[in-house]
Amino acid sequence: MKFTLKDYQEEAVGKVLENLKKASKRWQEDGERNAFSLSAATGAGKTVMAAAFFEALFHGDDNYDFVADPTATVIWFSDDPSLNQQTLSRIMEASDRIDFSDLIVVGNSFNRDKFEAGKIYFLNTQKLGKNSLLVRGHESEVDESQGELIPRAKPDLRSQTIWDTIQNTINDPNLTLYLVLDEAHRGMGKPSANAANEKSTIVKRLINGQGSTSAIPVVVGISATVERFNAAMTAAKVEGRTNLPNVVVDPAKVQASGLLKDTIILEIPEKVGKFDTVLMRRAANKLKEISEAWDEYSKNQKSEKNVKPLMVIQVPNTPDHDEIGRALDTILREWDVLRPESIAHVFGEHTEMNFGGHSVSYISPERIQDSQWVRVVIAKDAISTGWDCPRAEVMISFRSATDQTHITQLLGRMIRSPLARRISGNDRLNAVDCILPFFDATTVKAVADVLMKGGDEEGSGPLVGRRVLVNSKEMFPHPKADKKIWEKFSSLPTQTLPQRGAKPVKRLTALAQELAADALHKTAGQKSHEHLHKVLDAASVRYANEIKEARKAVLTVEGKTLKVEMKSKEMSFDDFVENADFKVIEDAFKRTARIISPDLARTYADYLAAKNKTAVSDEEKLMEAYTDIAAMGLVTHLQEYLDAEAEKQTSDWLDEYRVKIKDLSEDRQEAYRAIRSWSKEPQSLELDAPKSWMVATTERKEDGREFTLPRYKNHLLCDKDDQEFPCELNDWEKVVLKKESARSDFWYRNPSRPTQDSLGAAYKNNDRYQIVRPDFLFFSVVSGKVVVDIVDPHGLHLSDSLAKLQGLAQYAEEHSKHFRRIESIAEVNGKLRVIDLTEDKIRKQVLNSDNAKALFEGNTASDY
Repeated sequence: MKFTLKDYQEEAVGKVLENLKKASKRWQEDGERNAFSLSAATGAGKTVMAAAFFEALFHGDDNYDFVADPTATVIWFSDDPSLNQQTLSRIMEASDRIDFSDLIVVGNSFNRDKFEAGKIYFLNTQKLGKNSLLVRGHESEVDESQGELIPRAKPDLRSQTIWDTIQNTINDPNLTLYLVLDEAHRGMGKPSANAANEKSTIVKRLINGQGSTSAIPVVVGISATVERFNAAMTAAKVEGRTNLPNVVVDPAKVQASGLLKDTIILEIPEKVGKFDTVLMRRAANKLKEISEAWDEYSKNQKSEKNVKPLMVIQVPNTPDHDEIGRALDTILREWDVLRPESIAHVFGEHTEMNFGGHSVSYISPERIQDSQWVRVVIAKDAISTGWDCPRAEVMISFRSATDQTHITQLLGRMIRSPLARRISGNDRLNAVDCILPFFDATTVKAVADVLMKGGDEEGSGPLVGRRVLVNSKEMFPHPKADKKIWEKFSSLPTQTLPQRGAKPVKRLTALAQELAADALHKTAGQKSHEHLHKVLDAASVRYANEIKEARKAVLTVEGKTLKVEMKSKEMSFDDFVENADFKVIEDAFKRTARIISPDLARTYADYLAAKNKTAVSDEEKLMEAYTDIAAMGLVTHLQEYLDAEAEKQTSDWLDEYRVKIKDLSEDRQEAYRAIRSWSKEPQSLELDAPKSWMVATTERKEDGREFTLPRYKNHLLCDKDDQEFPCELNDWEKVVLKKESARSDFWYRNPSRPTQDSLGAAYKNNDRYQIVRPDFLFFSVVSGKVVVDIVDPHGLHLSDSLAKLQGLAQYAEEHSKHFRRIESIAEVNGKLRVIDLTEDKIRKQVLNSDNAKALFEGNTASDY
């Protein structure tokens, strides 16, 4: 793969491959069919995940312990040919092992007896419709005048239909047909009790078979909402088909990854009315401001990837062309840098169109993202199924409140982060703006609710970490907070969640590649392998006896011979032992390679062969090396020893180059953050100072009444106009803020979102790591030195309250030198009580306790 997969992507790909391995084996050995789904939120990178499991399916992947299926051939099916073309391009962009020649778009001229192994065939609904040349002649049609079935003639020069091709592929014992159904909820219909008896759609016929066409052997449905697909698979009751466990990607992990924008900003007018130029000017200014913000960011980062944001103007299905023309006049007048040639439309007419005095060209949706000259797009509905454009950052919709579905669908396509990562500490660059002239405070809530769930289809759940703000305002660093305070802020440690199943050797070699790429350690790749070779040498001495015995096992093949006495019909088994040949030794070597890493196994084999002075030929030296390494793989504790040494070297390098890494651009720093998170234990990073926050200024109560949020002084980020910060605090928090503000210079409302400007401490809950984010940080200058206090009002009503408290205590154990105080506060019997976690004795009591409330009631705590 050209891309490094996010942890949730790697986990999902592993589960998909487990299913594919079972499905392939069951089909080839027993003729059993299998189906399952891959479900992930919009923007999670489903096509990148698909590219990864296609690579493994066709070429194998030692990291997943997956052997290639030489019989595999794939149909990628969707209901839109342009979506297929977009998918094909993305697979090529992501994969370095799939050739362009292996990706075949099935057109009207397609004419093969069967599909070919190792290929992906892109097929869409229209190609299977009754009027398609690809299906003509497959079925007879009724002559209404005679009431007879008349065979439909096949097109010239075609001996079979596409249905014949599918059936021939299924029938071939040397082929296994996999169907991947994109946007799998489409074409399924709504599930019902009589689903099995309903008229079959083209999609259902393809999946389940009908008439002379058999059901597909292996079916994978991919979608953000796969409920209809799953229900259809259950209801179909295809003979000999088993539903494998569905693969579901946690939406919280997707949002936390930074692939999706964190904030959706909705703006509505004070009075709902006919569109006027005021809001259009506002939209134009937003496009101008976000463009300038990206230009500045690119300049500061010295990045060649300069994002060129665009605006989407969404209009009704029967738009007023003159009104659109006036809107374009306003945009061009408000931002005079913009040229008329920068405007395009995606209407179904596919031709140049006139809007007022403007002649606007058509552009196909899949070309918008890469056509940097396009800065304004005029659209109607959701543009197209599966369309997304990460640089679409501003939208103004002429749609009425009754058309909220069209608005949420289009906004849902605009949430990918332009650089496929979160911009650290900058809410402005992690947000998308939507102006809704025909909505009011009541109707906009429905839009906000859908966007918070990540979709309006059944089964959509809330996306943790996403915010939808109505009429928000941007906050900036407080002008009176000097450089020393921000330097202290940026030195504070925050912890990351570990990636489950991360391999230490892979982590070390990945770090080596990044260090070499940034010229921080030009020979890091070579040095990492040399270090691991020494580790394996030491292991061969430490576990010499075990390896000696294991070597015998590698070099011999044991078995039994069945002997049948013909007269007496008696059977007996005789044991036999044979010397292993090179193929057997090589297979054993490959098994070990999958354990310690294929690259390390290869370089260590070359290293051992080069050291071998007793073997005569190079082939003998290599066989000896393979045998030694294969034997090592049979030693129980060798893996633990190797992993521990790899982790130590990784930690040493991360510590050694920490300061130099901080001097790199943000996109390069992100690569090292990812490597840190691959550890099996929580890792500590330094906070990034925030540069821009988008925050709500009003809040709406359940009864519909709206009120202005209270504003507070001396927050590290504030409104430029009055240097105050709007936020809602509960009663405890108000008491804490008032008391702490009296003895500090500035305060910081720690974000609850997984951003790099949020301080987090890891804690374990039911054997899984999670992150607690304390509510407040307070900064004071004492004798010219900046000191920091963590103060966290702590609720005892939650089931994980003790685990969170202990996580904060463990954080204090490791990092208390950075703080003056680390305090947890809780209300007990009507009183606020405080535990100071910087004290060793108190911390030990917390870590050994089994009752959070008892800690706050007893001598561990004191009155606040």
